[in-house]
Amino acid sequence: PHHSPAMTSAAGRAALLLLGLLPPAVSAAARKPHVLFILADDYGWANMAHHRRGSSPTSAEEQQGQAEVHTPTLDSLIDAGILLERHYTYKICSPTRSSIQSGRLAVHVNPINLPVASQNYEDPVSGFSGIPRNMTGLAEKMREGGYRTHMVGKWDCGMATPEQTPKGRGYASWLGYYQHANEYWRKNSVFQATGEIDRCLNRMIDFSMHNETYSGGVRDAASLSGACLDDVEADPACYEEHIFKERALEIIQQHDASQADHPLFLFYAFHLVHTPLQVPIAWLKKIDALLAAAGGKPFSSENRRLYAAMTLYMDSAIGEAISALKAKGMYDDTLIIFAADNGGPIYEPGAANNHPLKGGKYNDWEGGVRTNAFVSGGFVPKERRGARFDGVVSAADWYGTLLEFAGVDAVDQKAEKANAWLKDHGLPLLAPVDSVAQWQFLVAGGNGRPGPLHLSENAVLQWPYKLVTGKQPFSTWTGPVYPNCSTVRSMDQHNGPLPPATDVRFLGAKVSIAESEAEEARQTWTQDCSEGCLVNVEEDPTEHTNLAGDPEHEDILNSLQATLKRLNKAIFNPDRGTERLAVCEVAIDQGRVLGPFVDSQEFYSSPPARSRWERLEDEALRHTIHVVNSDVVRPKVISAMKHALPALMARKNWDKCIAPERFEELDAELLTV
Repeated sequence: PHHSPAMTSAAGRAALLLLGLLPPAVSAAARKPHVLFILADDYGWANMAHHRRGSSPTSAEEQQGQAEVHTPTLDSLIDAGILLERHYTYKICSPTRSSIQSGRLAVHVNPINLPVASQNYEDPVSGFSGIPRNMTGLAEKMREGGYRTHMVGKWDCGMATPEQTPKGRGYASWLGYYQHANEYWRKNSVFQATGEIDRCLNRMIDFSMHNETYSGGVRDAASLSGACLDDVEADPACYEEHIFKERALEIIQQHDASQADHPLFLFYAFHLVHTPLQVPIAWLKKIDALLAAAGGKPFSSENRRLYAAMTLYMDSAIGEAISALKAKGMYDDTLIIFAADNGGPIYEPGAANNHPLKGGKYNDWEGGVRTNAFVSGGFVPKERRGARFDGVVSAADWYGTLLEFAGVDAVDQKAEKANAWLKDHGLPLLAPVDSVAQWQFLVAGGNGRPGPLHLSENAVLQWPYKLVTGKQPFSTWTGPVYPNCSTVRSMDQHNGPLPPATDVRFLGAKVSIAESEAEEARQTWTQDCSEGCLVNVEEDPTEHTNLAGDPEHEDILNSLQATLKRLNKAIFNPDRGTERLAVCEVAIDQGRVLGPFVDSQEFYSSPPARSRWERLEDEALRHTIHVVNSDVVRPKVISAMKHALPALMARKNWDKCIAPERFEELDAELLTV
């Protein structure tokens, strides 16, 4: 059976036991901690205020950047916890989330973003997007250890079958959405959120829930309304993050904390700060007031202002959850884990800033895979509060770390059983859990991952060196204030940064966003590392120096190239099939709400009765979907879109310069292209 290094070091356990730092799952002397796991979406390195402080600004730009970022709750949690300086994820969201929930490195579970409607009829285990059907989820294991498991927010780990939903993965309750993103107000799929027009023509709602008595779409009409879009209240009822926050608070308030053997595990996965950039009006006014009070100039970029306000809202919501834990008397026994799922997107309209790191979402530079992360809460030993941890941590490691607290073996017996069947049928086998339990390293120091960390098919980290290969989009450094008016002008002049074409789809087909591959590379600021760029991320954390041409580092380069080649042989890449119209059929039957569509007959509660007019509309929609997706019409529509999209993208207003007269001189120095 598989055991992590943290589980097998008897000497380490003995030493930590003497120090009083051993997790309760091992020492059995203390209560199992409550766990609040907070996952932020597309959160930029420089958009967390802690990374802005600690030194006096040396320029007007740095002073402005400090004035714009306000995360008082996160700052206080970091001061009372352990800052993780080397927390690594995958470069995009679904693989990282699949990694956390399965305990595998992303390359061993789900290294790509795929539409949730994907299905390969020949593989009933892995022939879907997200985590394969027969892997055991984190919450399933936590329930074995006595935890009460609940989830709020973004899933993005697959939904084709009931087994792949939060319910199937062990969460007793969930309220959230299945895909990469949805619209914050109306909860529907929109191109600016997911980068695709799906086979259902983006006509379905992605907002669901389950508990002991119900499973299906959220039926509250106010929750699906855009009526409060212009509401001046700070927390209008139909804003998605308001709904998530209220549910998270309810879970905390209703938890029976007197049952020490049944602590709380709450996975709180924000939509914030992922596109579309939407936030209640009051929060724009709040961030403007905070900026002015800090002595800053007004925001020059509309998207930067929106992103800052969304960040402030997230920070405030986390603050309310912390207050609820304290009011309930649970905080002192709670471990808080905070992490981002990938680096911030520096393309428009992503609007994040990873300064001073290189790159961002969709690449393997530090700005794309080294993310904001820390642990905090009353469970953190007093002597470690305010510390920073420089050891390498993978997003996959939370699985083994938490199971150690729960007293549950990380071995995935369900996957091992499935492998016998998969082997007999000549299908790809499921990888074992490769999570490293990190708690003993977090509290006592050291590096729990001294060996190679397989970041992607194009990158491997062997501390302190990192090898990056192939074409890497958004290979640049942003300034302290970004995006800005220079960014807006760059987009207007067709110099990028365009959003990546990697996940742009129309009716299931990939569609280019530029007129040629070369033009796409130019407007996505792509650097071709070919067989390898080599960086020492300890000495050169901003990755300015490529050591690949240095004779002194030739052996290291060759070694890492050989390592990456070897590791890539184990990438889990089953045939996950194509998008199926069954997802649309089932969604329409469920009141136009997306959800499982394979073997899902027993999954759903009875949907509400549809009026005669609604039934007529549903039939018209079914007909339209089938006509557009027919063998005759679909190829023509896709061909037309392939020709039209580059021009449409070129004319789109991605951002707006809202204070050029104040920032023309300032912005000229901020953008590196």
